[in-house]
Amino acid sequence: MGKVVRPHGIEGALRIKSYAQSEESFLNAGTVFLRSSSGETREYVVASVRPHKNMLLIKLEGLNTLEEAETYRGAPILINRDSLPREGDGEYFWHDLIGLEVYLSGGEYLGTLKHILRTGSNDIYVVQEGRSEILIPGIHEVVKEIDLINNRMIICEVEGLLDLNEV
Repeated sequence: MGKVVRPHGIEGALRIKSYAQSEESFLNAGTVFLRSSSGETREYVVASVRPHKNMLLIKLEGLNTLEEAETYRGAPILINRDSLPREGDGEYFWHDLIGLEVYLSGGEYLGTLKHILRTGSNDIYVVQEGRSEILIPGIHEVVKEIDLINNRMIICEVEGLLDLNEV
């Protein structure tokens, strides 16, 4: 769901970089798991979340001091997959898509979806094959099929998309 950047204040709040769509995602999850620098993973109840300077501040029950919060500097923020609500057909979580093999509708293999960039209007899928990267807009007009069972994404052949996009 995100990553702890650093503690914030003396009462155990954390400044985090969020990978979630909104701060409500943390509140809806209810609990998060943090892995300390020593490798220990601990569960915390989310008390509050609010935006702060292009990041989020999160307060967790039981994390009450600067010293306690410091042990989680750089820690990943994890949640149970079951606590993520699915809103409807055709909607996927990023972790569902990353790693899919991407093909053109004609069958040509393009590469593996390595990561996703969030933009203001739509996500951009970064597909990599060897040292080559292709940027694919994550929109219904381009993405024709997502098959999680067979680990495949099929995209339509949009004129000029592959010619202009190779990095």
